[in-house]
Amino acid sequence: MASVLSSTRSQPGWRDYLELTKPKVVLLMLITSLIGMLLATRGGVAWQVLLFGNLGIGLCAGGAAAVNHVVDRRIDSIMARTHRRPLVEGRVSPSVALGFALILALAGMSLLLAFTNPLTAWLTLASLLGYAALYTGFLKRATPQNIVIGGLAGAAPPMLGWVAVTGHLSAEPLLLVLIIFAWTPPHFWALCLHRKDEYAKAEIPMLPVTHGEHYTKLHILLYSLVLFAVSLMPFTIHMSGLIYLLAALALGARFLDWAWALYRDSRPHAAIGTFKYSIAYLFLLFIALLVDHYLPVHVAL
Repeated sequence: MASVLSSTRSQPGWRDYLELTKPKVVLLMLITSLIGMLLATRGGVAWQVLLFGNLGIGLCAGGAAAVNHVVDRRIDSIMARTHRRPLVEGRVSPSVALGFALILALAGMSLLLAFTNPLTAWLTLASLLGYAALYTGFLKRATPQNIVIGGLAGAAPPMLGWVAVTGHLSAEPLLLVLIIFAWTPPHFWALCLHRKDEYAKAEIPMLPVTHGEHYTKLHILLYSLVLFAVSLMPFTIHMSGLIYLLAALALGARFLDWAWALYRDSRPHAAIGTFKYSIAYLFLLFIALLVDHYLPVHVAL
């Protein structure tokens, strides 16, 4: 009887498949993708592009996340925040998860080809492969700079949204990519500091494990300064106006405050505090871009 009950509990449910897609991460990506679409035009975005473009991007991102679950299942079994994932507990097999990932990716690519344009589809595929193959399959275990190099794949969604509307690349969407690219290291390294012992146990060469906490805190501070400078560039190239500038200054100053507190050890639990603020920072910064886009207030330089 016990074995029957255990077998019943191990059967995958829809929540297990949803967890494979990392829905919270995908949601943040879709928010930046949606904002990229809205920033690409002063007029309205066709509902087909708005709906099916974001759905396609989301499905591809979910497919890449499912591959990550498969590749990282040994690591996930060691770390406290991931040891209950479906593959670790045996509720979903690796082969089923890979099949699920392939279905999501094919569905996403089909939607993008049908309702947006080929450039969006191929850029999305490149982003998917960059995360699932390059970062998860190689960089994560090869170098402490893994998150810097691999972060480019996660920075793509606002560019994908922009290209889905316009059909071409320009400086503006590449600048949006640069913002997220500069944001990723201090965001993720703060979490790595908080989970340093778990990464060490899993033998993953994250920066705090290979170079120590002080070195990591210094680099979080330096990247936060880079992020602050990059975040002002939309204003300097006249992509945005005064509303965004004031928001970027305020949000960036608070980010630097957290990074400095982390570097100086002047605030309890500063690592996880920096990590949590970084999520709010990115969300609010892109909302400020959107508000400024529809309510522009420009000043003469």
